[in-house]
Amino acid sequence: MNDTIFALATAPGRAAVAVVRLSGPASGAALETLSGRPAPAARRASLRRLADAEGRMLDEALVLWTPGPGSYTGEDAVELHLHGGPAIVEGVLAALGAAGLRLAEPGEFTRRAFENGKLDLAQAEAVADLIDAETAAQARQALGQLGGALSDRYEAWRADLTQALAMLEAAVDFPDEELPQDVAARARPPLQALLAQIDAALTDEDRGRRVREGFRIALIGAPNAGKSSLLNALAGRDAAIVTATPGTTRDVVEVPMVIAGYKVLLADTAGLRDTDEAIEAEGVRRARAWAESADLRLWVVDRAASAGDWAEAADLARPEDILVTTKSDLGQGSDADAARSRGLAEVSLSLVQADGAAPLRARLESVVVARLAGGEFPLATRLRHAQSLGEARVRLAEALELLEPAVELSAENVRLAGRALARVTGRIGADDILDVVFSSFCIGK
Repeated sequence: MNDTIFALATAPGRAAVAVVRLSGPASGAALETLSGRPAPAARRASLRRLADAEGRMLDEALVLWTPGPGSYTGEDAVELHLHGGPAIVEGVLAALGAAGLRLAEPGEFTRRAFENGKLDLAQAEAVADLIDAETAAQARQALGQLGGALSDRYEAWRADLTQALAMLEAAVDFPDEELPQDVAARARPPLQALLAQIDAALTDEDRGRRVREGFRIALIGAPNAGKSSLLNALAGRDAAIVTATPGTTRDVVEVPMVIAGYKVLLADTAGLRDTDEAIEAEGVRRARAWAESADLRLWVVDRAASAGDWAEAADLARPEDILVTTKSDLGQGSDADAARSRGLAEVSLSLVQADGAAPLRARLESVVVARLAGGEFPLATRLRHAQSLGEARVRLAEALELLEPAVELSAENVRLAGRALARVTGRIGADDILDVVFSSFCIGK
């Protein structure tokens, strides 16, 4: 990290202000070269005229000089607050490149902050999540993680493991010393307590990822049950084609929405029925696959129908799903009564009425809040967190099983459990994990 990097930190294009960031040992010298004057006082905005190596004026800008380690990256850093015209930005970037600085890679500023101890890995991930946040819930979760809500719990678990490991290693390394006979056995209660906490975190591991990625809701049912009309009503726009022809929807139509402050992915799927038509059959296969992985399924049944088509989607419905009976303004058929025998909570709608989807929208709000709000901060907001938790859980279970017959092996499993937890915060981690994490960032952050 001896080179100095630069990047546009604001969105490209025409704007009132554009911010260019520099980080590295040559940041101060680059500022002096552009402005022709010594760097201003630290962390104080100063108005400077910037010029290239030939003396051509580039802009009149506000500049900030932040010497390390007090900067975001922990290195000497500069911010140039320019007028946001594309020509001005391009001229300044070209001048920095000509001065020997290097354009930053995606996430390189935050990676330097991590490598310089300004952030741990979980906090660095939270920076990316905060930039990508589309809903209030996503922003709250990212801010909590950036503030250490996730890291603090993992570090507390590692501290508990260290205490337990000390007891086990004492029993192994000093068998002839005047130690209590049950010194190894004293490690069992804290290990059991920690295992229970990790089990609870794994039970809840989907919640944090669903806040980040979106709560998945699938509309399932027979052709012409009203799924596409329901999707359009909930989305508030014509997102799916609606016709009287059965089998109009051939592929999964995903619509992102915000419900009760949470990101939701609502999917209209092909009507489920046996068909010999190749394209429709592929649509049915995709519909089933999407519905199987969804967090909630809305089983849409035509309330006026009596053809028995309701049964096509019955095997996909789960006890926590919702039965939506449509066309309540029409006569009552037998299909709805048969579907009700599955015991699902029901919402009856007529989409020809003004805001006919309001009852279902209210029900979805209560379900999403109940499933995603939670009382405590989620301890897995990404798949890699859940994988590390799972590995730690396996190692702890083995440590408890081996505690009496093989204290040495028990201690080794406790040590490996600690390493698994340390990977979440980046105390221990391979470079390929870091590459994956930071490659998802935007350039300039």
